[in-house]
Amino acid sequence: MDMAEDVHRNSLDEDNRRFVPDEVFETVEEAREALKYLMSGYESEEGPKVYALITKDGNSNIGYVQMVPVGEGNWEIGYHVAKRCTGQGYATEAVRAFMPVMAGKLNIKEIQGICLADNTASRHVLAKCGFETVFEGLGEYQGEEREIYKSVWKR
Repeated sequence: MDMAEDVHRNSLDEDNRRFVPDEVFETVEEAREALKYLMSGYESEEGPKVYALITKDGNSNIGYVQMVPVGEGNWEIGYHVAKRCTGQGYATEAVRAFMPVMAGKLNIKEIQGICLADNTASRHVLAKCGFETVFEGLGEYQGEEREIYKSVWKR
């Protein structure tokens, strides 16, 4: 909960607004409520499950990696690094480090990676982390028909 202010600030950048608008927290209180919800996921078998809050210097939060249930027994990886820290390899390092841990903890053999087709940064992270492309085209993304990119990582 002590990172609510960082989570709020990180959520406000233009990339987050464009690519994951449901993860924009306009106030610190909204971020705090989201953190409470995410933390409650550990009390059940369902998600989402946040396994990594990424810190740059051990004190300030610059992003996260999470697993989100998508359908019957399927899981999707989600991640975000604050705009001020993108392009420095933090997302790739975090995803690469925590995917095997998450897959083992959830006892799953594959993880989906889904993003908007024009989110080239996320596509590069997924590719660097061993995800293979399975679909590009029109599909549902946050309740809307959009051009999407889907990939899969297998253990």
